[in-house]
Amino acid sequence: MNALRTLVSPRGAVFLLLVILLVAVTILNPSFAEPGQFMRFIQRVAPIAIVAIGQYFVIIAGEFDLSQGSLITAQVIIAGNLVGQDDSRTIPVLLLMVVFGAIVGLVNGVITTVLKVPSFIVTLGMMLALLGGVMWWTGGAATGNPADSFREIGRGGIRDVPLLEFIPWAVFILIGWLALGIWITKRPLGKLLIAVGDNATAVDFAGARSAWVTTRAFMISSLSATLSAVLLVGYAGVHPSVGRGYEFVAITAVVLGGVVLGGGRGWIVAAAAGAFALEALFMLLNIAGVPSTLRDAVQGVIIIAAVAYSAVAFRARRRRGPQTSPDLSASETAGPAEPVSTATTRTIHTETRGD
Repeated sequence: MNALRTLVSPRGAVFLLLVILLVAVTILNPSFAEPGQFMRFIQRVAPIAIVAIGQYFVIIAGEFDLSQGSLITAQVIIAGNLVGQDDSRTIPVLLLMVVFGAIVGLVNGVITTVLKVPSFIVTLGMMLALLGGVMWWTGGAATGNPADSFREIGRGGIRDVPLLEFIPWAVFILIGWLALGIWITKRPLGKLLIAVGDNATAVDFAGARSAWVTTRAFMISSLSATLSAVLLVGYAGVHPSVGRGYEFVAITAVVLGGVVLGGGRGWIVAAAAGAFALEALFMLLNIAGVPSTLRDAVQGVIIIAAVAYSAVAFRARRRRGPQTSPDLSASETAGPAEPVSTATTRTIHTETRGD
């Protein structure tokens, strides 16, 4: 009974949907079940899932990051033009991209939290600024061709693997980034982000600095976009259109994963699964011959349906009354690493489970 209830909950429904979509794709295209083809599918979804993981941290804090797609585009152009065919530049340019991504996230976070400008406006402005810079640099045309050592990160992998045939580096990077994200959600930062999304004033009264907490969420989001850009350079090439619209795909994936817009509730694994479910849906529509021009319409319907379902399920849980988390005693004995009250810590611990 509990398993069934989990599957129909906002955080569990995405896994059920993913299984149904993958089965449908396999029926229509039996070759998809081949290990090599499935690995290619994960490789293609990895950049989207990584961006969704970054967007998750911003959304659970009650904010939005609309600059992810433009940052990906800017980072792709930076890599394409600065690396060139000189392999020795790969590491320095990678470090430059990380620093640039962190600065973009820091600016987004500071303006949002310190100047109290809505994140929707801040990141929309950053999106336009980055796009304008890219168009000025490239003239709107493809430019740059990074060395193979750089592109190998996105398109290479371990070959001649028994059964699987090929394991892309993107799979390992995605697993590592998701594992890091899960670790963050278990740390005080992750719990505070949930608390900030639920009630930022209470976090301030508890002694934590909600502004710095939210700013770090924006920095994680920008670093996720940077990592996604590194992968996209490998097989998408260097063009000003690379990364366009990724912010909306990420938001759709996160919402599909049951994360509540407005913050306070969500599970990072479900957010990543939302990216896979979304890509599987688009693949299914493509196989069925549905025009690709309907993709944006499908995303809009998914956002509306997922938010509505999440709201209905949340109200139903509230009518049933609060449920005590089985791990609550552990959180009470461990204590928070930052100066947050015991009552706030209990609430944060319960919410990070994504119930």
